[in-house]
Amino acid sequence: MGETNIKAMLEFIIPRLIRMMMEKQSLTEKEALTQLYSSKLYRQLEREDTKLWHLSVSTLYDLWVEEKETGHITYPEEA
Repeated sequence: MGETNIKAMLEFIIPRLIRMMMEKQSLTEKEALTQLYSSKLYRQLEREDTKLWHLSVSTLYDLWVEEKETGHITYPEEA
């Protein structure tokens, strides 16, 4: 998948992930965006070779929470 296709996938995934972060963490949209875009998860999500873009929004949210709480991410086997 090329860079253009990754960006298209992120345009579909990110709004849903931000909404979940806002709902489950009681964050404002700005807070959720800032926290996601400054995360290691987001940097990895942008990289095509990690294949994280194929994970569900729920799984991505869980990975983000893990990073927030522990500073580490345990990637699923399928990633």
